[in-house]
Amino acid sequence: MRQTPPAVPGMREDEVDTPALLIDLDAFDYNIDRMTTLVAPTGVKLRPHAKTHKSPIIAKRLMAHGAVGCCVQKVAEAEALAWGGVPDILVSNEVVGATKLARLCALSAITNIAVCADDAEQVAWIEQAAAASGRRMTVLVEIDVGGARCGVAAGPAAVALAQRIAASKHLIFGGLQAYQGSAQHRRTVAERAALVKAATDAALRTRDALRAQRLECAIIGGAGTGTFDLEMTAGALTELQAGSYIFMDVDYAKNLDAAGAPVSTFRHALFVLSTVMSAPVPGRAVLDAGAKAVSMDSGLPEVWGRPDVRYVNFSDEHGKLDVASETASPQLGEKLRLIPGHCDPTVDMYDWYVGVRGRRVECVWPVSARGGTY
Repeated sequence: MRQTPPAVPGMREDEVDTPALLIDLDAFDYNIDRMTTLVAPTGVKLRPHAKTHKSPIIAKRLMAHGAVGCCVQKVAEAEALAWGGVPDILVSNEVVGATKLARLCALSAITNIAVCADDAEQVAWIEQAAAASGRRMTVLVEIDVGGARCGVAAGPAAVALAQRIAASKHLIFGGLQAYQGSAQHRRTVAERAALVKAATDAALRTRDALRAQRLECAIIGGAGTGTFDLEMTAGALTELQAGSYIFMDVDYAKNLDAAGAPVSTFRHALFVLSTVMSAPVPGRAVLDAGAKAVSMDSGLPEVWGRPDVRYVNFSDEHGKLDVASETASPQLGEKLRLIPGHCDPTVDMYDWYVGVRGRRVECVWPVSARGGTY
């Protein structure tokens, strides 16, 4: 059952019911414009990852600023975005199972859609589903560029799989998926650069081997918020799949540049608005936002704009705060913004975004692909 919207347009931020998923629209707009400005001179295209925001409204807003489409990880996410009018979607993941593949092929009637594969048996299943639907499906070969997760080996094995796709009358070879996920949260630029170089070399080696077999890659996709600055000029990728930059969480903000300073120029735009529900003693307060309100998988959230207040512990429904100055302790009923440690799973906890500008609610958007795990 969808949750009741916690706000209505025109409401003050301190009137919003909590816990609530808040977008600071000024910071959000800045982040979108900033990425567009950074990428434009390179000629590389943006295909931001919608697993971050799970919203056709946001996906179309990004496309209005130059993105060519979006990525998703699951068929359910693809369905929510396609039904919401997003015209170009890449499932940057493998899809296995007749039911899922039938659903995916059905979406090709209303949107341009592609999927990844790293095994000939997967390709055969996609081929069967495409034949049954009467539509040709675009398939990218995912190569392992060092992440040791999904992906066929770069080079000859990837070429053989691409040839299998290209030989099918029901399929179209769409290019390469070359995402180096393990590089995204390496803190030093030297660590990230080394992993990006290895990924770039693998992608270029595979691209050149495909060209030798007269197979061109319409797409070579990859990169994330942690590495897009390195990969957009490395020469391998044609599309960047960074997604979290629109929101920026605590974990991505810890990545450093060569001087040891935070590398990101993006602003925190996503918050969990919470209420002080208990203040039993000076120096301690408890929020109504615990593990059911903000993801803890990448560490604890931070309290926005209050360096004297630390989120130090949690249970299902409670978030414990330590306050450096007892005289400045948050008061019962006070609203505080939390910056999530990891934005993607935090978004998946909510049915609604509350968009605020100048501490006034401007919009309420559904998180349409929430819970799209299948």
